Amino acid sequence: MAKDYRELPKIRDSLSHLYLEHCRVEQDGKSISAYDLNGKTNIPCASLSLLLLGPGTSVTHEAIKTIAENGCMVQWVGEEGVRFYAHGTGETRKSARLLSQAAQYAYPEKRMDVARKMFCKRFPADVKTDNMSLEELKGYEGIRVRAAYVRASEEWGIEWSGRSYDRGKWAKTDPINKALSSANACLYGICHASIISIGCSPGIGFIHSGKNLSFVYDIADLYKTELSIPVSFQVTSESDKDVERRVRAQLRDAFKQKRLLKNIVKDIDEVLGLDSEKDCSSYDHDSALPGPLWDGAD
Repeated sequence: MAKDYRELPKIRDSLSHLYLEHCRVEQDGKSISAYDLNGKTNIPCASLSLLLLGPGTSVTHEAIKTIAENGCMVQWVGEEGVRFYAHGTGETRKSARLLSQAAQYAYPEKRMDVARKMFCKRFPADVKTDNMSLEELKGYEGIRVRAAYVRASEEWGIEWSGRSYDRGKWAKTDPINKALSSANACLYGICHASIISIGCSPGIGFIHSGKNLSFVYDIADLYKTELSIPVSFQVTSESDKDVERRVRAQLRDAFKQKRLLKNIVKDIDEVLGLDSEKDCSSYDHDSALPGPLWDGAD
């Protein structure tokens, strides 16, 4: 029987993301608005999953309070969203998913099981992974991703010579690599917001390791070949101007069409073997409610 995700945080039903720069964000009634030289823009933060604040933005204390109360995550990022600096809190106050994630990471056998499930979700159904080593799985994944770049290059008529860019010389980066970097930054942001919102840790990765966003990279890699790569090549084929802004707009539509937010939550629960209905605690309804003491059991 399929799981019922009606009791999950609203991340599954939200709009995906909004990127702002060179503006001031203030509380406006029960929501927020952005003010710049062109005037005022209303922002429906209650329906938004992720607000990306770029260079030149400022935000008031009351605006942050309203954003948090509406379950919208805030990330402070670099120009065009390609660098990540800090983030706010997520929506849930439960820890069941975090504890399960940490427990599976702690044992190499369980960690390998989760990593294998992640690879299986990326590979065609006829690829048998049961007897593959981790190195073989990563090797097959590399072949799959390189093939996806080649297919997109041929389909959209964009010359492709590989991923190559210098973050310190962003203006000199070729349009397709700009588009891909911006697309991946958006995808990372949405995955990060989803992970935080359902109570997992973005830093406890199973394939990626050693960085505070390792699990974000693990989950984002499930969707790159069907979202970031084709959208980036399509946008670049239409024009090589302003690709960062246009790829963000195109991805918003693609995220909605693919029902990405709902699928991220479902995929996380599947690879971690979690049951969204098991934890029935009331912490999401009362964030100040104290938790119980450990009883000595596992």
